[in-house]
Amino acid sequence: MMPYAKTMNEETTPTKTKGKKPKTTFQTLFSTMTRKPILKRTLAIIFIILVLYALFNTFFQPTDSTTFDSATATSTFPFNSATSSSVQLAAGASKFPSVKVYLYDLPERFTYGVIRHHSLARGSRVDENDVSTVKYPGHQHMAEWYLFSDLARPDSERPGSPVVRVLDPDEADLFFVPFFSSLSLIVNPIRPPGSGPGPEKNAYSDEETQEALVVWLEKQEYWKKSNGRDHVIVASDPNAMYRVVDRVKNCVLLLSDFGRLRPDQGSLVKDVIVPYSHRIKSYEGDVGVDKRNTLLFFMGNRYRKEGGKIRDTLFQILEKEDDVIIKHGAQSRESRRAASLGMHTSKFCLHPAGDTPSACRLFDAIVSLCVPVIVSDSIELPFEDTIDYRKIAVFVETAPATKPGYLVSILRGITPDRVLEYQKELKEVKRYFEYEEQDGTVNEIWRQVSKKLPLIKLMINREKRLFAKETECSCVCTNQTAVRSL
Repeated sequence: MMPYAKTMNEETTPTKTKGKKPKTTFQTLFSTMTRKPILKRTLAIIFIILVLYALFNTFFQPTDSTTFDSATATSTFPFNSATSSSVQLAAGASKFPSVKVYLYDLPERFTYGVIRHHSLARGSRVDENDVSTVKYPGHQHMAEWYLFSDLARPDSERPGSPVVRVLDPDEADLFFVPFFSSLSLIVNPIRPPGSGPGPEKNAYSDEETQEALVVWLEKQEYWKKSNGRDHVIVASDPNAMYRVVDRVKNCVLLLSDFGRLRPDQGSLVKDVIVPYSHRIKSYEGDVGVDKRNTLLFFMGNRYRKEGGKIRDTLFQILEKEDDVIIKHGAQSRESRRAASLGMHTSKFCLHPAGDTPSACRLFDAIVSLCVPVIVSDSIELPFEDTIDYRKIAVFVETAPATKPGYLVSILRGITPDRVLEYQKELKEVKRYFEYEEQDGTVNEIWRQVSKKLPLIKLMINREKRLFAKETECSCVCTNQTAVRSL
């Protein structure tokens, strides 16, 4: 019993500590009670913070950090920084559901019928019973063919695509109209109405084909539902669809530039700039300047209209320079071979404006790792939310570029190391301009189109509740890349 008594005595008798006043049982209990509300309040605050954080991440998910970090690096670090890149990857796209696209089964007249007319005009023999065997011809506006053939393939053969094809139009987010508008424009001058004998007298009319397409579309249930806003049409030749553009301007238009369109017809807000299909062989070698002995190369039409008039002036200035090759040349197999050799052996490739601000030559230069020198003040460039073109091209304003000696003095001042940096960036972005690359141009175009979907839905819903039709589109002012109102 003694040990127990001793323990009880120790617990009930306060221990005397030198320099401290001993606490009574009442004081200890009071201290414990005052700490509990503080603890509860702290736990409640922590819980609320965690709930708010979860809600924020669920409903207000910010842009993928890879994109943010890349964009930050691009704006923070100079060109030759190892951490800076021309590509701001649109990472995180796989986190979101694929956009569903319905491929219209157009009458043959608007697809393989156009190819048939082109083949006949070229003297090729065509099986009238199976025109699908005819081959789409190579030219610089082939986006329409690559996008059509991409959707025609099973999804298992389309890895990485941000869109899926649906067979039920009720499930579709977007409707793709596979009219070969650029090829139709090419066929028309070859086989103009009245050029053929007998039954072939009215051989082909691009304008009639455009009109017939719109008549067909305007009869479709899903066109009527949205007034065409969720429909996608390729018109990459600047003159494609010119006859009916006012009747299809609500659509998402895939364009090479806005050179022939009014601000209420074409828009960076609703439309997508797509690359030309390059017409020369890609350069398969590594970066380097040792085998690129020409300073500046250009081969193309010397005389163009509108903004392209600068070409003749540049010819007069540059053809006197020893380390510059500048030649007049039209589209032909021989010209393409000569252009390939010239671009593959030059440090810089000139890109002046043509009849419109863009031209195929820019994309030929990119796949040649020949640094583009862009003299075209109003040019629009594809995928500019992903690619920083300042890292892969030299931009020169038109007015000073036409002064003798100005352009070459800039280029001669660029060091070989800087040229190598340009080439490395070109090599990194090259796949974005390869239509036949597995995850190349086609997938990037679909990514760009997919990003238009929220605005498309906004405009469709908004239009339904308006009492009267507006006199002008409310998402334009687009050659200036500004939104007037929404």
